[in-house]
Amino acid sequence: MSIPGLVLVVVGAVLLLAGLGRARGPWSRYQALREQDANIARYEAWRGGLRDSGTTGASVAMAVLRRQARDGAIIAAAGAALVIAGIVVG
Repeated sequence: MSIPGLVLVVVGAVLLLAGLGRARGPWSRYQALREQDANIARYEAWRGGLRDSGTTGASVAMAVLRRQARDGAIIAAAGAALVIAGIVVG
């Protein structure tokens, strides 16, 4: 394997791991908030009450967490592309 190929693989692996680490926390918190929101919706439906369809703090937090997880996934995808490019070049 050539030096440029090896450098691309190493940099890509670092980016891949960093992106996965960065996306993991927000994604798990987003899933927990989504489950909690669904539970509240089921409770409100059971109770017969109407939920306000406006913006809530939880919906804003879920949007922020989705964006953070997406950014981490993009970083991980760029790292995977660099690893593949390093293998092709090498």
